[in-house]
Amino acid sequence: MTKASLSMPFNSTTEKSPSKRSGSKTRTLKNIGGTSASTRPVVTVPARVAAWMRGEELSAASAEADYTARDYDSLNKEDLKRATKMQLRQEIGFINNKEFSDPSIGAAIFASPLNLAARQKEIGIRTATRSGADLPIHLGRLCEAPLLTPEQEAMLFRRMNFLLQQAATHRRLLNLHRPSRARLALIDRLVTMAHWHRDRIVEANLRLVFSIVKKFVNPNNQFDELLSDGIVALMRAVEKFDYDRGFRFSTYATQVVRRNSYRTIVMNQQERQKVMGGLQDMNLDLSDEDRGSSISEGRWHQLRSQLASMLDDLDRREKLIIRARFSLGSHRKVHTLQSLADRLGISKERVRQLERRAMEKLRSMAGEVHLAELEV
Repeated sequence: MTKASLSMPFNSTTEKSPSKRSGSKTRTLKNIGGTSASTRPVVTVPARVAAWMRGEELSAASAEADYTARDYDSLNKEDLKRATKMQLRQEIGFINNKEFSDPSIGAAIFASPLNLAARQKEIGIRTATRSGADLPIHLGRLCEAPLLTPEQEAMLFRRMNFLLQQAATHRRLLNLHRPSRARLALIDRLVTMAHWHRDRIVEANLRLVFSIVKKFVNPNNQFDELLSDGIVALMRAVEKFDYDRGFRFSTYATQVVRRNSYRTIVMNQQERQKVMGGLQDMNLDLSDEDRGSSISEGRWHQLRSQLASMLDDLDRREKLIIRARFSLGSHRKVHTLQSLADRLGISKERVRQLERRAMEKLRSMAGEVHLAELEV
């Protein structure tokens, strides 16, 4: 997905693991926009909670950060070094803005109130859930979050990306040889607070996902699967959206979710074709000549659908192994027994046994369905 193809705000910055420091006191950093590089002096940022992080506007996000905080004080030196190495391996992506370089911008960004609760009271919960009225209760509740005003939407995106930019700044200052408990805790806190803002955006746009994916539902593509994939696509769209270009997020998200739904349908169709091909390889002759005149055309298509869905009757490990070994679903290549053994934490021989057991189940189920139809 590119800017040219969508003509939408899409400009992500990803902080990658820093290279080893040299003896120089300066370091070359790429310009966030990717247009030039400059040599800047290394600025030491104290590993402490800034004053703007203790404001009322961040109280809810701070509470979530407190709840999920990791106790770095209890780690010994080796565990602390391991935690630092893990943090350096992770990437922190964000949409940069030139205003973030202002040291005093934090206080300004969190000065104005979001008023999310006031917005919910204003429009009323009945209006907020109207688009989810035709959904089951557990799904309709997801639509209770009120729609965002353009100002609220811009504020959430601005705050989310600023928090991530701050986390990335502290991440660059991590030193594997001199790990800092305070800096690791601060990075976690900033990322969690950013995710709190991201979740508010996602919640407010879930009804958009519902309205899109329900148009793609058919006997071969279930609503739950399309909804799950659509929500993941929505979260990716939140992370890639450039709020500073003047577009509403819903315009961009609609294209992303719709394109993802098309992709899911194509993948499901390819998987069904592979399953049917695999069943034919298991000596199941499904040609027109062998099915007999007693089976109607409609019933025969129903039989094919039953055979394609037999994977659902396997347990979790068996399903994973069969999909991976035959390159079904999201698996783009055939996985080896050893790679599956490493992933599942079992021996290679145990994977072989599970594969053999799953194949026997499929043969048995396919045989039962096939014979039952021939006896009609």
